[in-house]
Amino acid sequence: MSMKAIVKSVLSGDTLVLRGRPGPQGQAPKERILHIADIAAPRMGNTTREDEPWAFESRDFLRAVAVGKEVSFTSIHSLPANPNAATDDVQRDVGTAEIAGADVASEMLKAGWAKLKEVSKREATDEDARKRDVEAEARAAGKGLWNPHGPQAVEVHYTMPEDSQAFVTEWKGKSIDGLVEQVRDGSTLRIRLFLPDRVHQLVNIALAGVRCAKVASKQGEVSEPWGEEAKFFTESRLLQRGVKVTILSLPTAAATPFQSSASSQQSAPAPASIFIGAVLHPAGNVAEFLVGAGLARVVDWHAGMLAAGGGMERLRAAERAAKERRLGLYAQAPGAAASGASGASGASGAGASGKSNGAAAGSGGGSGLPRVFDGTVVRVWSADQVTVADKETGKERRVQLSSTRGPKVSDPKQAFYAQEAREFLRKRLIGKHVKVTVDFVRPPEGGFEERECATVRYGGQNTNVAEQLIEKGLAGVVRHRRDDEDRSPDYDKLMAAEQIASTEGRGMYSTKEQPAPKQPLNISESSSRATPFINGFKRQGKIPAIVDYVAAGSRFKLLLPRDNQVLTLVLGGIRAPRTARNATEKSEPCGAEAAEFASRRYMQRDVEFEVDTVDKSGGFIGALYLRGENAAVALVREGLASVHAFSAEALSWAGQLYEAEAEAKKAKRNLWQDYDESAEQVIEEVPDDNAPLKTEYMDVIISDVRPKNGLTFSVQILNTEGIASLEQLMRDFSLHHKSAVVPAGFMPKGGDLVSAKFSDGSWYRAKIRRASPVKKEAEVTFIDYGNQDTVAFKDIRPLDPKFRSLPGQAHDARLSFIKLPDDNSEYQPEAIDRFRALCEGRKLVANVDHREGALLHLRLIDPSDPAAQEDPLACVNADLLREGLAAIDRKGCRYLAAYAQVARKLRQAVEGAKRDRLGMFEFGDVEEDYE
Repeated sequence: MSMKAIVKSVLSGDTLVLRGRPGPQGQAPKERILHIADIAAPRMGNTTREDEPWAFESRDFLRAVAVGKEVSFTSIHSLPANPNAATDDVQRDVGTAEIAGADVASEMLKAGWAKLKEVSKREATDEDARKRDVEAEARAAGKGLWNPHGPQAVEVHYTMPEDSQAFVTEWKGKSIDGLVEQVRDGSTLRIRLFLPDRVHQLVNIALAGVRCAKVASKQGEVSEPWGEEAKFFTESRLLQRGVKVTILSLPTAAATPFQSSASSQQSAPAPASIFIGAVLHPAGNVAEFLVGAGLARVVDWHAGMLAAGGGMERLRAAERAAKERRLGLYAQAPGAAASGASGASGASGAGASGKSNGAAAGSGGGSGLPRVFDGTVVRVWSADQVTVADKETGKERRVQLSSTRGPKVSDPKQAFYAQEAREFLRKRLIGKHVKVTVDFVRPPEGGFEERECATVRYGGQNTNVAEQLIEKGLAGVVRHRRDDEDRSPDYDKLMAAEQIASTEGRGMYSTKEQPAPKQPLNISESSSRATPFINGFKRQGKIPAIVDYVAAGSRFKLLLPRDNQVLTLVLGGIRAPRTARNATEKSEPCGAEAAEFASRRYMQRDVEFEVDTVDKSGGFIGALYLRGENAAVALVREGLASVHAFSAEALSWAGQLYEAEAEAKKAKRNLWQDYDESAEQVIEEVPDDNAPLKTEYMDVIISDVRPKNGLTFSVQILNTEGIASLEQLMRDFSLHHKSAVVPAGFMPKGGDLVSAKFSDGSWYRAKIRRASPVKKEAEVTFIDYGNQDTVAFKDIRPLDPKFRSLPGQAHDARLSFIKLPDDNSEYQPEAIDRFRALCEGRKLVANVDHREGALLHLRLIDPSDPAAQEDPLACVNADLLREGLAAIDRKGCRYLAAYAQVARKLRQAVEGAKRDRLGMFEFGDVEEDYE
């Protein structure tokens, strides 16, 4: 009786494996083996024997004709079960078969791929005769087995390659033609690879990205649910079909940190029993079809192999479809829950899992805060935790990077990378705008508080910072349980990034061992420790640093990475309200606000600082700058600190502090919220001796310049009767000394008014400053011109009483508000020359700003300067500042604060010199060094 079946596979040129139709749920049908009667074909080899000649070609001919086709067969007789066979329950028959009306035996004989058996136990029939004729024709034509040249040599390897790693390295990522020889379970195949030079390599392949349920391999074992269905699904599509194979990896999960270095010390690894790869049928990737039918689950750690080409994304999409339709493995799943966080990288859009402890749509968990928010990163805690200030609410939220685990500081092997990872995040995120999506909320466990786990993106490319961190080998990916859907929506991308880091030996995956970082030296440990650093810091000017911690509004812990040092910096010139250090203390008003302001603005930022002095506890007192902004001024402007007048007085930016404080008072910010300007009775008073003088302009001429020990000079006041009287006196003086003689016994003494001959040969009135009887000479000052000289006793005469009535016409003076560089400065000669060029021998206008005994503090104005005609505050003093040849003399001019408008003009001049790098500011801001 003729029966019908489907050809499952071909064992050799004369043996078929037949199967029936699958069950309604895809259950595997029963099978039977059919040996074609009257013909014999070469036997295929295995691990213990080689192929018989032409065995592969014979089988391959029948495989191409029969596999997957419907066959009509007749069983002549059944064979007894083979006790040595793995499947001894499979029925074995000898019979005939037809495919599409063609007799299989005749077709094999015609093609020359089988031989006719000898008829010995029965009489020959006409059919036997016909088959002999067919065989004879094939033999005559030299077809198949009858080819006179014999088979071409084929090298067949039935065992896995000895050097597995070398084989994977050679063929990784390349497409290889293959033939599926066996399906062990739905995702495990044995494939014959057709390599160059007629080499056949049989390998075991696990389908990349998926895993099917196991199938019983021994008598008495039970297959896992849906295992048989998955195996039949793959068999019916791939068994003995031609495929394209891409080897991707050895069967080792992505290396965990420091695994590489450990494994490198072991002996050569044993040959792998299986490879991981992709198998493509002309109809597509069978792995995707398996997942889509609910017959396989996605393997997370394979994401690194597949995500780059979109393979993992397609698998996730197929998985979601199977879940929604409740197919196969998901038939009993509760509800059509989206795969959520286990979805493909960025493609799911679902993002959050459906678990009750996860973040519900639009909600960040039990706190009721938004699940998605924009904010600014204000602190980096570790390689996988940051604090973000919500842009809308202002609330700070500490979040854990989803599915990311950073290296541990406590582990000596990981400490170096823990610091590197933290610094990586600090440089990219601190103070930057980010978009945060809370993926799920981890409930409290093991002593840890509830933690929001989130994806943090930044920049114009919306970059996931966790992906960057992992790709550089500075963090790893958490291995979630299969049923744990609380994970990053970019989980596959994270796995791909980890695969790259592991393959290229980056960061933690490097074989190079990094020593644990040394603890920074605390140079603020005590005053004695800090003091030796003062002069060096002052010479450096502004020094780069990182704000490691904000202890209070005006107190910072700074890290100097280059020197591996930490120090405490206290802002000078201000007083910020105190912050409570523990629960028993109470903060001063606005203390907490000041600390929060400083933390958000300066915590972990790259800053610059300057140092002025050291306090008794070892803290450095100075200034802090963030992109040029003075932190002390910023705090005062926000009303979170007040100006400390005594310490601010000596600061170059004291004016900025007072302006900022006035602005805060006017706006009634924070400390000044109750400030009443009208009720303020006592304004900071300038002492009487420092009060501004009434404007007193006078014409002067500078008669002498003395650059030593600070610039002083002498002026003659031109708009008085004294100058005319002096001219008459000098005419009379000249006539008198033509006949004057030295009185007998005359010996000049200090303080005497005398006549003395100057180097020009003329006589002038002078005053003895110091006399030396031994050297017979005296140091004198010419009282009408201010010059000083050393004159021999022979050139000195007593001053005749008739020349004593006119007061000395030279007045000692200095420049108001400013001072020139010291004698040891390289800029002093240039400054003196410039002063001489601007003033000496020229008629100027001067205003007396201060009187210090007989010494006048003058503001000099050049009436020929066009700027002076337009700006009443323009002066030579400011010109010297603008050219970088002088500094504001805050210590020598205590009256500076009394001239607010002038002081503002002078500060503008200094800022211009700094900006244009003129004079002493050629190499940076060194103003403080010259004060």
